[in-house]
Parts: sequence; C-alpha cells; structure tokens
Amino acid sequence: MATIKKKIKPALKNKAVDPKKPKETEPDQEDLIKELEQDEKGLKSYHWFLIYLGVFLLLIWVLFFKIIGITHMPNEDMSPRVDAGDLLIFYRLDRQPIFQELVVFEKEVDEGKKQMLVGRVIAVPGDKVEINIGNRPVVNGRVLSEPMIFYDTPKRGERVNYPLVLGADEYFILVDCRKDGMDSRYFGPVKKDEILGTVITVIRRSKL
Repeated sequence: MATIKKKIKPALKNKAVDPKKPKETEPDQEDLIKELEQDEKGLKSYHWFLIYLGVFLLLIWVLFFKIIGITHMPNEDMSPRVDAGDLLIFYRLDRQPIFQELVVFEKEVDEGKKQMLVGRVIAVPGDKVEINIGNRPVVNGRVLSEPMIFYDTPKRGERVNYPLVLGADEYFILVDCRKDGMDSRYFGPVKKDEILGTVITVIRRSKL
C-alpha cells in the first residue's frame, strides 16, 4: 500500500493546472489505489495458479509413471479371463508377486528387442518346476490345480531344461491360453527386475 501511494502522490502534485481552463475532475486517489491493488492481486493469483498447476502435473507424473501403470492386453494370451484390448492397471511398486498373481513384464523375446508381456505366476523363487507327460505343470512335485485353464501345457522347444529350480530373483510365468502363448516355457524364467508390476484391475473393452 505504501509503495502504491508513493507512486501516485508525485504524479498528482506535478500535474500543471491552467487557471483559465475549466477545472477538470481529477481522478480520485483512492480509486487509483484500488485499481493498482486489484492489478497486483490479479498478478499474484496468476502466479499461484501456475504453482498449483505445476504441483498437480507433478503428482500426475509420479502417480502414473512411478506408482501406477496402464497398458492394454495386446492379444488373446490370457483368454478367457482377459481379452485382447482390455485395459490393465498395474502397481509398479510390487515386483515380488506371489503364486497365481497376474503381472506385466518385459522380456527379450527376439535378440536385442524387448517386448511387454502379461502372464500368471505359477512358481516363485526357490520352487522346482517341471511339465509331466500329461502336459500339466508340476511345482515342487505337485501337479497344479488350475480349474480356469482350459488347455494343456506342453513344453515349448529345447530352450528350457526340466526340472528347473528357480533362482533367488526368478519367477516362472505362464499365459492362460497355453496353446502357443509367449511365456516361460519359451524364454525361461522371468527375473525380478524384468517385472514392471502386479495387475490390480482389469477394465473390460467396450463391446459397443
């Protein structure tokens, strides 16, 4: 307020007045002060708006790039529970999934090229995995009970040697559609640092 008055008073004092001319109505000093105060308030409001906007964008970035991830199911590998085109929301901070959890991970399928994949954990670090002659997965000597899997689980080539004992940071991950999906039968165990997160929600694709 003091700064505003200092700027206004000299301007009013130095204004020349011609006695022959009719006296003009001079602007009221209080009105000028109010106008300047409103301008200053508007500028401060604009600055605070920019600060709030920056904080909001930072929170969005942290939420969706550090805590929560969103991707879509690219194929029918997890059918019928997850269809192609469904949105998957996954928790990035959970990279130690447990048995039967759905995970999003990256794996070098072709040489030098990583691919984002989705699968279900059937064995965790320390487990012994094999596939029996009936094309059923066996973990620690027990055939898995998988009532929602409607396909056999054959071996995929010679890359993986069974029985396989998982290391301290390794997971054996299979797709639900076992006919020809890309999973640990093809490229071996998935390491902990290759897991992007654990799926927490599936948003179904619209059928409209």
